[in-house]
Amino acid sequence: MNMRTSFVAAAVAAMLAGTAVAPVSAETPPNMLVIANRIDDIKTFDPAESFEFAGADVSRNVYEKLVNFDPLDLDAGFGPQLAESWEISEDGMTITFTMAEGHVFSSGNPVTAKDAEYSLRRAVLLNKTPSFILTQFGFTADNVEETIKATDDMTLVITLDKPYALSFVLNCLTATIGGIVDSETVMANAGEDMGNEWLRTSTAGSGPYKVVDWKPNESVLMDLNPNYGGEKPAMERVIVQHIQESATQRLMLERGDIDVARNLSPEDVAGLADVDSVKIIDELRGRLMYFSANQKVEMMADPKVIEALKYATDYKGMADSFLSGQYTVHQAFLPLTFLGALEDKPFSYDMEAAKAALAESSFPDCGPIKISVREAQERLDIAQSLQNTWGQLGCEVELIVGTGAQTLDRYRAREHDIYLGAWGPDYPDPNTNAGTFAYNPDNSDEAGATGLLAWRNAWGIPEMSEETLAAVVENDTAKRAEMYLALQAEHQKVSPFGVMFQQIEQNGMGASVENFVAGGATTAVSYWVITK
Repeated sequence: MNMRTSFVAAAVAAMLAGTAVAPVSAETPPNMLVIANRIDDIKTFDPAESFEFAGADVSRNVYEKLVNFDPLDLDAGFGPQLAESWEISEDGMTITFTMAEGHVFSSGNPVTAKDAEYSLRRAVLLNKTPSFILTQFGFTADNVEETIKATDDMTLVITLDKPYALSFVLNCLTATIGGIVDSETVMANAGEDMGNEWLRTSTAGSGPYKVVDWKPNESVLMDLNPNYGGEKPAMERVIVQHIQESATQRLMLERGDIDVARNLSPEDVAGLADVDSVKIIDELRGRLMYFSANQKVEMMADPKVIEALKYATDYKGMADSFLSGQYTVHQAFLPLTFLGALEDKPFSYDMEAAKAALAESSFPDCGPIKISVREAQERLDIAQSLQNTWGQLGCEVELIVGTGAQTLDRYRAREHDIYLGAWGPDYPDPNTNAGTFAYNPDNSDEAGATGLLAWRNAWGIPEMSEETLAAVVENDTAKRAEMYLALQAEHQKVSPFGVMFQQIEQNGMGASVENFVAGGATTAVSYWVITK
């Protein structure tokens, strides 16, 4: 055991004892969950600002929302949580929520519609990075007093700027920014920043847990919310420890120092296959791996060249080798499990089809291609595979490797030939991806729409943009799903995007751990249902 492992195990033992560092234990207590994860992305616990993966994990367990996902039935979609029911007006622009009884903040204050009003208004007024999830419905700093209003302690009324699909609105309210804070407690700790600084390190929620200690880049400690209105969780304390190295996580899991390891490499997953005290749980997540072609580059704007590149990609070969177990082949812009996700995979590694398509293009001899790729191992491995197979078409492929910032800057400036990267949903509604892969109403450089992937690739699509907008106002959920299926099928045929893979998260855990749900493609991890 290396020094880092020994220190972490001893620190966990110390937390258990609440005293000085104690001897290392070979087994965690039955009422405590100890997790190894990379949590150095946590910047804040404020639900109005938090927009990172590890932060979302904490928020999911601390803050309740008007509507939310049942971790043991994610396929059911959103359901009631702080709101027991809701009604939509005839014109489709006003939603009236009736609050549920029995929800209590960790302070002991009951949750009311006034707290929901304060929380949603606050998120709009603070205008932090995730605020667009709410402001896309027409909420502004100038109108929130009229558009987000508690008419009494049990009733919240929100008024939209147009009649969006109800499922679109409610899906967005399940995002981290939809977390409802204890208005009385926050205001007691608020300066001119509406409590933003205080909520970065403190929590004021009604969820199963509350944060009692956070050491940035080291650990997060959560204890039960003593006033939680739901069934008491079996795990009374949750410790999430920042462990960067997969090998260290594996060693700690084998020793019984932790219950769950969340960042295991394929090699370490394979190494645990015969360990009786450990099991691996696979879970499909929302992250996609794709390549895209800049339409400002003449060769990249030739549809037959793009078709050739898609056929010259060895999807299965990559998924079965260096991506084994951690990505599955997927070729549509909506992740599987999302409403309207398309399962069709029209492209497979077919060099004859690739050569035939290239022969029909204006560049039958291909030409030099520069792939812009971030310096991350899995992306470099994919890029090298493309370099190899596209090279067989006669294309001279060069990898332009840079940091994440360098690569993104080049992409957003539309200076790439091919960009190779990843994309994850911002909220659990199909518009989160349709609105960036299939939406670009103004393709001019002056538009500067860097948030849109279609714009980054200089792909002007006014008609498809209108189809994307039409889907967000369709209230018939089945019809809305059909609209997204059709949109993706067309996108596969004509777009300069080559979607290749969807992430599979492989979590290692003790054999006795049950009900560990990382969140699927739609939400974050849920600790309160876990038993062991």
